[in-house]
Amino acid sequence: MSPRDTVGGDEATASLGEARGLVYRAGNATLIDGLDLTLEKAGLTVVMGPNGAGKSLLLRLLHGMLTPTAGEVLWDGRPLDDEQRRRQAMVFQRPVLLRRSVAANLHFVLEGTRRRQRERVVALLEEVGLGHHLADKPARLLSGGEQQRLNLARALALEPGVLFLDEPTASLDPGSTAAIEEVVRHAHGNGTKIIFVTHDLGQARRLADDVVFLNRGRVEEHGPAREFFEHPVTRAAADYLAGRLILR
Repeated sequence: MSPRDTVGGDEATASLGEARGLVYRAGNATLIDGLDLTLEKAGLTVVMGPNGAGKSLLLRLLHGMLTPTAGEVLWDGRPLDDEQRRRQAMVFQRPVLLRRSVAANLHFVLEGTRRRQRERVVALLEEVGLGHHLADKPARLLSGGEQQRLNLARALALEPGVLFLDEPTASLDPGSTAAIEEVVRHAHGNGTKIIFVTHDLGQARRLADDVVFLNRGRVEEHGPAREFFEHPVTRAAADYLAGRLILR
């Protein structure tokens, strides 16, 4: 761990999630290597690092989509279980949608809830900036940015306490990116913990309260965003921010 491995000092007791000694191996390759991380309840956390650093793997391990080779993931001080996973959601770079209408995609997620679904679908579409006039349109006919906003609406439908976002704007135009960033800010403002992977330094500067910098499957820095961008502690982070970090 780097010397800057917590956020907020006195707020350390407000930890939400932890990774302890996390290891993930695939064949003979160690992709996550003894990773330790504490995530606070407050703040929008951005995860950054070079290609192959383990960013997407970390999200999948934290969310329980993958089982670590060694180490453990804790949420609220307890090992990750099905109940905790139901209070989380994840959005990937490529939208994963049903081949149905926009509204049907949301009804599918809301099935079994006690909410009045019609009103909830309209509210979700408004929340992500999609007009209710799109409700009956086939989801596959939406633009890329609209599909990703629908994907976000699906994730937000069950009001998750933690929302993982794995480069959700990587292939989108600036207008769509701005729209999704606004949805993310709104969700964060409503109390959802956001853990957001991005390669985009500008996006990270706009969104991050704290930055987790990964390199070679380990956390090399974790601290307040302004400190990270203005005064990186490690050589690897400084090289990454300058665009000269080369993996060997």
